[in-house]
Amino acid sequence: MGKNCAIIVAGGKGTRMGKGINKLFLKIKDKPLLAYTLEAFEKNQYIDSIILVSAKNEMEYCRSEIVLKYSISKVKKIVCGGENRQQSVLNGLNAIKESDIVLIHDGARPFVSHKIICNGIKYANMYGACACGVKPKDTIKVKNDVGFSDYTLDRNKLFCVQTPQSFKRDIIISAHKDIMNKDITVTDDTMVAEICGYNVFLYEGSYTNIKVTTPDDLLLGERILRDFNYLDV
Repeated sequence: MGKNCAIIVAGGKGTRMGKGINKLFLKIKDKPLLAYTLEAFEKNQYIDSIILVSAKNEMEYCRSEIVLKYSISKVKKIVCGGENRQQSVLNGLNAIKESDIVLIHDGARPFVSHKIICNGIKYANMYGACACGVKPKDTIKVKNDVGFSDYTLDRNKLFCVQTPQSFKRDIIISAHKDIMNKDITVTDDTMVAEICGYNVFLYEGSYTNIKVTTPDDLLLGERILRDFNYLDV
């Protein structure tokens, strides 16, 4: 069986949280958000290693106050992030020594389940590239330049992409290097694969697999955590 590595991207500024510190260090029930995220991959039997990507000035804090304090033994390296998420992911990819499948995950998604992680590995092996997500609950409209509704999108064809986004290692490394050389900016890793001609399989995520971005998300996270079990979702 192949090796599976998770890259956890934890170097964002989190300005929308308005707390003055990295939002991943904020706590729910006395534990940092980043610790919950790392524990989800630590406890998954199919994850062999974790690469944590951090801001340069937060690397030691991540090591001492997160990785060591919460005994995240699968973290093999903490690497310095880049100027943007795209560069940070590539730095993480370059730090992998041995892996067949790579799962790239936002550090700010602490409620990812074992089922989502396992399906990411399964579908990446089958299709080369995949991402989890959910159907939007709301009707989505396109707004014109003067503030009026232009038209309404077909909700049945829309998909709110989450992480992890999972890939065969060779595919995602070569794709990232290719777009970096072409100076193309992307917002997530499925775009990287798509731009380079790869089809991305989309599979079911979870509405509890939220990205904690605002203070309201912290309150929602507390409610999710009351009933959350990595194995059940």
